[in-house]
Amino acid sequence: MLKAPTNLKNFYAPFIYENSVKFIILIIITIIGSNFPNSEAMNIWPQFRGPNSSGVAEGASPPIHFGPGNNELWHLPLNSGHSSPCISGNSIFVTTFNESNKELGVVCISITTGEKQWEQIVQAKEIESGHPSFNPASSSPTTDGDRVIAYFGSYGLLFFGTNGEKLWEVKMPLTKSFAGNATSPAIYDNRVVLYRANHVDHFLIAFDKYTGEEIWKIIQGERFVDEMACTACPILFERTVIAHTARSVQGYDLYTGTRRWMTKCATTATSTPVIAGSKVIVAAWNKMGEPILRPQIPSFKELAKQHDQDNNGYISKNEFPRLWIFHRPLGSEAPLNGATVRFDRTDSDGNNQITEIEWLKYLKVIEKFRSRYRTHGLIGIDLKSEGVVEENSIEVLANRGIPEVPSPIYHDGYVYMVKNGGLLSCIDVTSAQRKYQIRTGSRGTHYASPIIAGGNLFTISGNGEIAIITLGPNPKILSINDMNEKVFATPAIVDGVIYVRTHKNLYAFGDHNGVEYKFNLLNK
Repeated sequence: MLKAPTNLKNFYAPFIYENSVKFIILIIITIIGSNFPNSEAMNIWPQFRGPNSSGVAEGASPPIHFGPGNNELWHLPLNSGHSSPCISGNSIFVTTFNESNKELGVVCISITTGEKQWEQIVQAKEIESGHPSFNPASSSPTTDGDRVIAYFGSYGLLFFGTNGEKLWEVKMPLTKSFAGNATSPAIYDNRVVLYRANHVDHFLIAFDKYTGEEIWKIIQGERFVDEMACTACPILFERTVIAHTARSVQGYDLYTGTRRWMTKCATTATSTPVIAGSKVIVAAWNKMGEPILRPQIPSFKELAKQHDQDNNGYISKNEFPRLWIFHRPLGSEAPLNGATVRFDRTDSDGNNQITEIEWLKYLKVIEKFRSRYRTHGLIGIDLKSEGVVEENSIEVLANRGIPEVPSPIYHDGYVYMVKNGGLLSCIDVTSAQRKYQIRTGSRGTHYASPIIAGGNLFTISGNGEIAIITLGPNPKILSINDMNEKVFATPAIVDGVIYVRTHKNLYAFGDHNGVEYKFNLLNK
């Protein structure tokens, strides 16, 4: 027969101590783990530019200085693609394009090790074409933690479980456009929303995320033309889907597809809107939208003075200079960065000489063409709008320095926007006052959108330079980090780690010691 201990306090003391320590360690792990990449509850960057495409990451900022071999946690070589990473739990998802065999792909990568977890190959009958800067894997995937959804203009929508199992798909016709169909889907509640615009079809559509059943589809009446991009990701305010569409911004009920409001604006619908307090902010851009895009064309007298080399009063073909109808002077290294005045269209009689009368006649053609375009701008629209929103109800926050591709970003009363040449503007949303316009130091064309983490703004140039600037009206450039590769994809930031997709690799950068410590602690 067992004898009970006479001193229960001393008997249980070792167990109480051991379990208390374990309990305290468990609490510490829970608190610490929730801030780092192993925490599935916190690791969520669900679509293009994160939650609701806001571009704002919770938690700490990544290191100020990083690059290949510097604060690098891992990197993984990938097939080409401009899609941005989306993240949930321990998984990163990207889309890819294998140029050699023309295969599309959806890839899942471990957030902690950078190892490929699975890859699904997508065989399209034909691969869509686009601008020289376009890639058939330009559309960013989206995830809700249980499934990942990818879109290709060459194929349609594909739905996978996070384990790689194909759940369902919606095949769509091959898109046809000048720019390429780089639009991205988003998951809101039980809906998958996609805006798709090209010469073949033009609509906003919602599917049931569980079954793939089409819930509603809104055919867009605006005619699609080659200069349209229509690459904006739909965002959500309460139960209103906000879509930046061809020459307009519109709000639709998420569940019924009923249009709640609409406003016309001079836009190619390239960038994604952002919520800023009681407004939705949209960078409405078009190729003639501000004076810098419309270079002055000389009179015939000025033209002859500078270029009539034989002084015969005419301009021959070999004397004719490069003159621009429209031109992107910042980021001029990009392909197809403008449209020039063509000699053959000016020389109406075809005698290889331009007279003053011919020049004056063609100048009227150019001015008529330019007059078709309205001034663009950074605009603010009331989120509670109803019906047709007239122009006098739209707030114009800025009409200079509007970016063509990078989306604006909002934080603590200010909207930031960066355009080609690293020209960064900060606008006070309440007063519409431009607080500053500076050069970030990162050069060239900008395709990726800015993101924010830990009080810092990250801007990304196409040649792979990532500038980090402090937030607020008094900016300080903290660093410029060179990836030594082109970067067109917008990075993702989760828990102090930045994931940068270059043309050839996916990188993870973070505080090396801190991340390793957290991984080791959580894996014990």
